[in-house]
Order: sequence, then C-alpha cells, then structure tokens
Amino acid sequence: MSKPSFDPVLELPDNAAEIFAFLDQRYADAPDPWGLERQTIKSALKVLWPLYRHYFQVRLFGAEKVQDRPYMVVSNHTGQIAMDGVLLYCAFLTQIHPPRVMRAMVERFVTRLPFMGTFFAQGGAVLGDRQNCQYLIDHGESLMVFPEGVRGIAKNTRDFYKVQSFSKGFYRMALIHHTPIIPCAIIGCEEMYPYVYQPRDLARKLGIPALPLSASFLMGPLGLLPLPSPVDIVLGEPIFPPRELDPDAPDKDIEVQVAQIQATIQEMVRQGLKNRRPFKELMGLPDQRDV
Repeated sequence: MSKPSFDPVLELPDNAAEIFAFLDQRYADAPDPWGLERQTIKSALKVLWPLYRHYFQVRLFGAEKVQDRPYMVVSNHTGQIAMDGVLLYCAFLTQIHPPRVMRAMVERFVTRLPFMGTFFAQGGAVLGDRQNCQYLIDHGESLMVFPEGVRGIAKNTRDFYKVQSFSKGFYRMALIHHTPIIPCAIIGCEEMYPYVYQPRDLARKLGIPALPLSASFLMGPLGLLPLPSPVDIVLGEPIFPPRELDPDAPDKDIEVQVAQIQATIQEMVRQGLKNRRPFKELMGLPDQRDV
C-alpha cells in the first residue's frame, strides 16, 4: 500500500502551465541582477491565487487594453500593508496574456526589511531609482509604480480613496523610452483594515515611514490578517507620453502631465467606488463614494 502524499498546492489558475512556461523561457538565460527567482514565483502563486480568487474575490477590468509590449502601470496606493501591489502583481501574472512579471518599484526601506525584502526581490521587486528603472525598461520589462509612495498607504480612515500627490520621477522615466503608461485604480484594499489611525510621531521614533493602527488589532494575532474585502482592479486606456517633451524638461512641464494622470486615476477610483461590492456596508464603514 502506498503512503498518502501531501500535496502543498492549494490551487493554481487554469493557465498555470502557460505561466510556468513563460517564466522558464523569459528568465532562464542569465541571473536577474536583483535576485528574481522563478521557483519562488511558482511557489508563491500556489498561495497567491487562492487569496486572489477566493479570499479577496478580485475582479479585473480592462485586461483587453494590455498588448504584448512593456508598460508602466501607474496605480493609486491603497490599504495599509501594500496588498494592492500583491494583487496587481497576481492579476498581470494570471489574467493578462501573455503573462508577465510586473517589476514593482519599491522604496528603500522595503529592500531592508528582514526576510521580506529578500522575498520581494525574488518575486521581482526592485529599488525604484532611475538607474534600475532604465535597466528594466531597456530589457523589455513592465514596471508597477505607486507614485504616492508611503503617503498612499499611510492614510487615516477619513482619507481613504483620496489619491495623494504623485512624485514626478516615473514620468521622466516613461519619457526616456516613450513607454506607455496604463493608469490603474484599485478599489477594496482600504477596507481590509478599517478605522485606521496613524501615530506619525511614534512611527518616526521607530524609524519607519508609517505605523497604521486598526481597531481589528484588538483581536490579537488574528487581527493582523486583512479582512476579506472584495477587490476591483480597473485598467484605463494607455497614455503615451508626448515625444516632443524632453525627459529633462523643467519640473513645471512634467507636473502638468503628472497632474493629469493623477486626476485620471482619482476619477477612475471615484467611478470604481460606484460599483463597489457591499462589504463596507456589512462592516458599518463610512461611504467613500463622494471622494
């Protein structure tokens, strides 16, 4: 009698074979400068996909707008633990054809996190400086950018879904290679940790950019788990930076373009909130539809 075997695979998407073949073909030739590992991505997908499909019940809108070419996906930053980036990463890996590993541009403190910094690098994350961005674009990679930075996730409850000011660096990088920008709105991550307070002075003393405190933390270790808020990811029409605009143009010229993208994403968020599934009503959360 054969011994029962334990299969660690929770669930994989129907196109898992296509995804794995893509990873093996795309990243087989040479080691990634930042440590991307195909096996880590394959293993992580076994956990990410059930969370994506069942726990957060993600809906992706606008996948048909993504062609087989490099993009810079620019999104609002939402939630308290950057789960938005994880779900957007999973969306492009599993629901876009052909699949792609979105190279997340992260802040320096992320690369220094014990264990997690290495894990994110193995998944494809890269310190978001100009040199790294240029290398990735030169090599045909697609970038995932959250121009709000920590400001986007370090919000109190009253500011949920209010897009914070964008930095300008991503747009200069898009200009260098004329990389099309896909505006993205993510709806649902704010509700994962309701009733958030940000003790900013304490965070500064601890040397971290943000310290979100949620009422759910009163539940103990279980309170650290994000609530199963349904998430919508909306992709807009690609924006092509004007070829006549120089990457080293004055800030005022860049700011005009960046402000338009920020306004586009804020409007996408506003429209997306109209189609929100009723999780927040069940939790008694304030209505965010008028942001």
